[in-house]
Amino acid sequence: MVKQEGVLVVCSNRKAYHDYFILETFEAGVSLLGAEVKSVRQKEVSLEGSFVRVENGQANIYNMYVKPYKFNSLSEPDPVRTRRLLLNAREIRKLHAGAEIKGQTLVPLEIYFKRGWAKIKLALAKGKHNYDKRESLKKKDLNREMEKGFKNSIRF
Repeated sequence: MVKQEGVLVVCSNRKAYHDYFILETFEAGVSLLGAEVKSVRQKEVSLEGSFVRVENGQANIYNMYVKPYKFNSLSEPDPVRTRRLLLNAREIRKLHAGAEIKGQTLVPLEIYFKRGWAKIKLALAKGKHNYDKRESLKKKDLNREMEKGFKNSIRF
């Protein structure tokens, strides 16, 4: 749980950064039911395997799992139902145009609360190949080794 300037990050999709090159990010509202909001606040949500698709002028997120709220007295909605994303028309057109390009897709990166409203950070992304992933891991290991070297070399 990270809190910065009124933003409370609930769930992040770290695997997306490993599997995709992030080209551009967008912020969208998420249409949730009352009990779903309570579950999201309790961090009972998962973005694993979820994706975004633009159809009929609307952006929707598929396969986002929200655990049913245990104190809900009303009927429970489906935990992986399709949820509408709240964007303006210009942003939807931009997302649709970007997703139409071969090799690019829309992936959710994180869910957070901003000034009390549930938001989702979307990315227009391009898939990585296996050799790109290995290269990223090499850079990460190299940076880690450099940090260890700096940490050990500074003595007072």
